[in-house]
Amino acid sequence: MNPTVIDHIGVAVESIETALKFWEGTLGVKCTGVEEVAEQKVKTAFLPVKDTEIELLEPTSPDSPVAKFIEKNRPGIHHLAIRVPSVEKALAELKEKGVRLIDEHPRKGAGGALIAFIHPAATGGILLELSER
Repeated sequence: MNPTVIDHIGVAVESIETALKFWEGTLGVKCTGVEEVAEQKVKTAFLPVKDTEIELLEPTSPDSPVAKFIEKNRPGIHHLAIRVPSVEKALAELKEKGVRLIDEHPRKGAGGALIAFIHPAATGGILLELSER
């Protein structure tokens, strides 16, 4: 599978605007842009920190996965994303090993990345995202 770097850490927030007051205003980490990913019912904001990024995730609908996460767990770390050279190849390798997946095929994520999620039951409780940029 060959993970190359921690791509980003996804943080579920109730409001990107409010969260940016802390990340930009207090810590000085500048947002590179806000984007809506309609199919996932989420608005995202990326904040680069050296070789990785913080991804703020704000639900745009009460039935979005992020809204359900916040309702169940409160705002906080939602997922960890690792960058791989090919999400398609990584998924094929994981399927062959019998790993439980959320996504059987890559889909388009924020920033034009190809992404896929591995089920937390397979990772010891962490929602793991594969990201190809």
